[in-house]
Amino acid sequence: MKKILLTLVFAFALNTLSAQNESVEKKAIDFNQWSFELAGGFNKPQRPLTSGYSTSIISPYTLELGTRYMFNNKFGLKADFGYNSFTGNDESFDFDTKYYRVDIQGVANLGRMMNFETWTNTFGLLGHAGFGLSFLERKDPTYVKDRMGNFMVGVTGHIKLSDRIVLTGDFTTITNAKQNVAFDGSSANDIRGFNGSLFTGTVGLTVYLGKNAKHADWTLDNQDKFDAIDARFMAIENKMLDTDKDGVADYLDEEANTPAGSMVDTKGRSIDKNNNNVPDETEAYILKNYASNTTNSPLLSNNELITSLINGGYVAVYFDFDKSKPTNVSTEGIDFMLTYLRNNPTASIDIVGHADEIGRSDYNDKLSNARAANVKNTLVKANIDASRLNVIAAGEDTSVDKDSENARRLVRRVTFRVK
Repeated sequence: MKKILLTLVFAFALNTLSAQNESVEKKAIDFNQWSFELAGGFNKPQRPLTSGYSTSIISPYTLELGTRYMFNNKFGLKADFGYNSFTGNDESFDFDTKYYRVDIQGVANLGRMMNFETWTNTFGLLGHAGFGLSFLERKDPTYVKDRMGNFMVGVTGHIKLSDRIVLTGDFTTITNAKQNVAFDGSSANDIRGFNGSLFTGTVGLTVYLGKNAKHADWTLDNQDKFDAIDARFMAIENKMLDTDKDGVADYLDEEANTPAGSMVDTKGRSIDKNNNNVPDETEAYILKNYASNTTNSPLLSNNELITSLINGGYVAVYFDFDKSKPTNVSTEGIDFMLTYLRNNPTASIDIVGHADEIGRSDYNDKLSNARAANVKNTLVKANIDASRLNVIAAGEDTSVDKDSENARRLVRRVTFRVK
């Protein structure tokens, strides 16, 4: 026990000297240093006890109150008050004595010294040792009192319930100096020096005081380092996300919010070999039917298939932002419909204009109508009877993510429905 005390005192002294030599430019303390402690439990007085007097192996009652201040996350000081009640067991002469003590102790955070943080942030361990004054009192049958000095050493286990409250379990050995009366108060003690011995075991709560989030008990020496590592892991995890579900992690994805179903390259960009700003997969059917030799396409012999393609939106005319004139590469959609109408002179169609969600809804309604009207005028100029062409303004298309520029390109269009 003396070796443990010397180790704690020596470590505490070294830390105090080190703290005094630290630079005045030391960074501001970002942890709480004060705590209040309350615990209760049992005791066992060992010696001296008068012959014929004894207590239970685990004897009530013990009460401890204390306040602690930590200089840093490893060392601190504690002032505490203790109360113990000693009574005889069934085999003892009857007695009832009280033992009071007041102590100042050095505290060492053994959990931090042994790097508990490498395997847990919930359990902690403190070591404490110090000196104080004690008072023993018996009132019946005659009043007896004794004053003495004491030395104590113990360990306190911690279970963190929150950043403010900790469940504690403590075991302490108290040795009295110059104890002149036995713990039962019935006889004198003839042994000098450290001649009294008492064990206590308690369970209690520690409440941390202060404005910071953490107490020194749970603050790591390399907290900044650990925080930086955690931040790096979090950044890596975020980068590995695939928000638009195109099979390319976000940190490699150069095209955020790729439209669903689009084929992409290794950088997450929609594949668009003809550079018409429409992903190739989306316009696959369109390109087959927009070729210059449309009239010779075997597909045209199957009116049911062609009608399905048209009504399914695979034949479309695309527009730039806020424009009612088709893009150059998408005018082939008009050519396809012109060929279809010429080959099917009894057919009539709806020309449906669309707009993206950018801008006011009433403006987009007008823009979608202007786009459909523009396509109608082009077909009329190619000698298609205007009575076969019906303009519909569908307004804003809300089926895609409006925050994706590439998705919005797909809905700035005119589609067709065969009637």
